[in-house]
Amino acid sequence: MKVRIRFGTGPRIKRKPGKNRHLASAAGALLIPASLMAYALGFWRLASDMGLAAGFTVTGLFSHWQMWIALAVLLHGTASILNRYGRAGEFQVPRLFNLRILPFRPRRPASGSRVAGGGG
Repeated sequence: MKVRIRFGTGPRIKRKPGKNRHLASAAGALLIPASLMAYALGFWRLASDMGLAAGFTVTGLFSHWQMWIALAVLLHGTASILNRYGRAGEFQVPRLFNLRILPFRPRRPASGSRVAGGGG
């Protein structure tokens, strides 16, 4: 015996930009305090290395101030991108992160440029 279950069709998926803007704004707002905490821990470790602050109790990979500062910069950049997406509705990557090695958009040839083997 075969049983077939038929489900009704649901609403169509809409391809509109910015449908998760409220989630991006919330995540961006929560990443800012995390970034500030990472900056504080990084500068505390740096001051501890210079003898200006009390000893730093964290051991292992995160006992280095470079890791905390790098993590803080990464969190800060991510929060900035998410907040920009939450405000504008379009995902825009800052120019700083748009490396020529990994382009986010394919490059278009300049107008009036000739393609090799154009026959003319």
